Amino acid sequence: MALTLALSKGRIFDETLPLLKAAGIEVLEDPEKSRKLILATSRADVRVVIVRATDVPTYVQYGGADLGVTGLDTLIEHSADWGRSAGLYQPLDLRIAKCRVSVAVRSDFDYASAVKQGSRLTVATKYVNIAREFFAAKGVHVDMIKLYGSMELAPLTGLADAIVDLVSTGGTLKANNLVEVERIMDISSRLVVNQAALKLKQEPIRAVIDAFASAIAKD
Repeated sequence: MALTLALSKGRIFDETLPLLKAAGIEVLEDPEKSRKLILATSRADVRVVIVRATDVPTYVQYGGADLGVTGLDTLIEHSADWGRSAGLYQPLDLRIAKCRVSVAVRSDFDYASAVKQGSRLTVATKYVNIAREFFAAKGVHVDMIKLYGSMELAPLTGLADAIVDLVSTGGTLKANNLVEVERIMDISSRLVVNQAALKLKQEPIRAVIDAFASAIAKD
């Protein structure tokens, strides 16, 4: 039975390729060079669909793909929006595309004073659910501003006191005179599987899961 795998361009795609190779699957085109959104593989029964990173859980949940690879940050936001039983089985932490979700502010901003219990903070982020839960646990009231990109601009223009964003090396923060003040959680990418597909296509999906698991164990 044919399998459809949802991936996003960039780091997740690049770091998933060795895992696919371990499963005997090679993607035949580079999504950065091709305009195609459905890519053939070395196996006639497996295809890759290229979607936005935030859409991977949705494609898998609703059966547009049988399985996919997505960051834990995206999964948490998706689960908060759609409910925990979102039709997604998460068999593996793939340990790829590692980074962290952190709070960052202007280097001259007194964050310690700003987050005293009962205080109020304006936070810009696309990770609204993660940020809200984090600050609620600290007893800090937040006014949330949802942004989709160029997060670093928000504190620099006075739009927000702080941002909650993915941080890898911290180079972008430093270049924009921002500092990381709290690490909320470590992030890596997960394999997600449509639960209905797991029943209907159990053998080929299990073969992919086992191959991925074996490749991870060797690292």
